[in-house]
Amino acid sequence: MSTSHTKAAEEFLKKETYARWHDNTFWGVRIKRDKMAHGLPEWEQLREKASEIKRHTLTHLDHYAAKFADNAEKNGVVVHWAEDAAEFNSIVYDILKSHDVKKLVKSKSMLTEECDMNPYLEERGIDVVETDLGERIIQLNHQKPSHIVMPAIHLDHHDVGALFEKVLQTEKDNHDPTYLTYMARLSLRNEFLTAQAGMTGANFGIAETGDIVVCTNEGNADMSTSCPPLHIAAIGLEKIIPDYDSLAVFHRLLARSATGQPTTVFTSHFRKARPGADKMHIIIVDNGRSEWLADEKHWETLKCMRCGACMNTCPVYRLSGGYSYSYFIPGPLGINLGMLRDPQKYSGNVSACTLCLSCQNVCPAKVNLGDQIYKWRQQLDSFGTANKEKKMICKAMKMVLDSPSVYNAATSSLSIVNHLSEGLVNCGLNPWAYGHKTMKFPKKPFHKLIDGLEKED
Repeated sequence: MSTSHTKAAEEFLKKETYARWHDNTFWGVRIKRDKMAHGLPEWEQLREKASEIKRHTLTHLDHYAAKFADNAEKNGVVVHWAEDAAEFNSIVYDILKSHDVKKLVKSKSMLTEECDMNPYLEERGIDVVETDLGERIIQLNHQKPSHIVMPAIHLDHHDVGALFEKVLQTEKDNHDPTYLTYMARLSLRNEFLTAQAGMTGANFGIAETGDIVVCTNEGNADMSTSCPPLHIAAIGLEKIIPDYDSLAVFHRLLARSATGQPTTVFTSHFRKARPGADKMHIIIVDNGRSEWLADEKHWETLKCMRCGACMNTCPVYRLSGGYSYSYFIPGPLGINLGMLRDPQKYSGNVSACTLCLSCQNVCPAKVNLGDQIYKWRQQLDSFGTANKEKKMICKAMKMVLDSPSVYNAATSSLSIVNHLSEGLVNCGLNPWAYGHKTMKFPKKPFHKLIDGLEKED
């Protein structure tokens, strides 16, 4: 049964001040992205090149995935293949168990969120510590990310200060961001030094060399791999790209699109286990991606590099927040990924789109996110999840639009609405009345006015 985005968004919008702040914050990130884009004359050529590279790699994925795995193994890395989330979690646990790991520190990975890895490991006695500051905050707050790049953006420094007082025993009522960051750093430093294993995701996997590349702004991926003796990397099939020339293209696009920076503060390359450390493990995860690749209408979602630009620009996401979406990834990307995952369960999100296409106009890999959402909407009836009220309205509109006489009669009499009381017009039966006032209808409809002007001419 799908969960309605509309109802969840209504709850979010009850906090008007916060909703405005959320909207302005992400629009500010979008403006920074635009400044970066306008500073590169070759920006659109880079986007086109990135799209072509992704299209080529995904349509030859069997070749590049095998090449990546072969070269990683030549580097001395142990490579694992996981068909689904269950197998991925089992592989991670087996590796940790074989090394007698009790604590795992990890950098941000949406793939591990996708597979629900943390609770799986915690149920088996392994302490999992998120080391990205935003991820650590929401982990301590027992929440999921509300954005894929800025996971704790829904909390302000007072929220974080109150949380740290409770969990980290920080000074009472000291909610200064610099102080809170310092205390988080002290806490995490101890976790790095006492963990037996570290895990990273991967922004890119380089088929030509078997490297993985991880981009962060906090250096936590480096700490997670340089302190503990064991490194495990998790990578989705779609993150593999051909070579370092391809990486150069994506690297110029990633941070500029995500946060409006020229580059991330840290771009770390991992090819093999560091000297004196245990083996490095890479787990290549499918979890439905092969099936999605075979979907002629929606395979291009796999071109995404997870920059979050589509969320930052989306007017619906900005005004409804990440938790209004039932899939763990929100925004235009999450709508499409959720539908690929389970259309019956996540179809309640497809209404969260104005079809303005701003998402695909800013996407650095030119993923046609808005076009795909439109296609998903055409399939809702076949999934049995189409809105009954909307279906009824569409049938009524079809009767009106199919008949010129009915259309003329309906539009000519609309001005009657102007004489009804405010309470009757702007009521709960009129969805437009939520946040708007119904317009005053002209005595003559537009086509009649135009017809009269043409006759005067």
